[in-house]
Amino acid sequence: MTALRPVLGKSYDAFLFDMDGTLLNSIAVVERVWTGWALRHGLVPEVFLKTIHGIRASDVIRQLALPGVDPAHEAHQLLLEEMEDVDGIVEIPGAIALLSSIPSGKWAIVTSAPADLAKRRMTAAGIPTPAIMVTGEEVSAGKPSPECYLLGARRLGVDPSRCLVFEDAVAGILAGEAAGADVAVITATHTTPFETPHLSLDDYRGWHVDVTNDERLVLGR
Repeated sequence: MTALRPVLGKSYDAFLFDMDGTLLNSIAVVERVWTGWALRHGLVPEVFLKTIHGIRASDVIRQLALPGVDPAHEAHQLLLEEMEDVDGIVEIPGAIALLSSIPSGKWAIVTSAPADLAKRRMTAAGIPTPAIMVTGEEVSAGKPSPECYLLGARRLGVDPSRCLVFEDAVAGILAGEAAGADVAVITATHTTPFETPHLSLDDYRGWHVDVTNDERLVLGR
């Protein structure tokens, strides 16, 4: 599908990457842990699981407004479960090679996950640690708020409108758009395709990053 704004051949000051579903595949873990939580609270997992991707756990639970349920406590318990379960976490194909080709300080990870969980999953998948990372507990409003991507750009010292955001979930795509960035959508973990006006990539195989003489980044294949 034609991108909302041309991305290929365009140069950027920096790339901002979501983590789960974008750089690594943690679907097996997420669905194991959240299925158990859903069943304990009388929810239908097949329906509920479609609502959680790309959103902070506390925000997911808060939106349900379940009587007697403390979102912060439940999110912490889920974090403990997810920290213990890294079985099956792998990179999105080609992600490590692509990241390794980008100069340090020209890319960041912007994730809804807490820092400890993000680092554990990145280690499990072999994802390199960037100089800059924004995690879910660092912002007052999670995705689809643009706050996280605005913070990531600010930490890199760049204008968000001169960044390319890589996302997989609707909440993250909306956050990138609201930040004023261009967006590329990674579809490797999508079980149900959705329409998007943005450039879509199955994964990173066959894609590369060129660095211009003035140290700007160009995505190409």
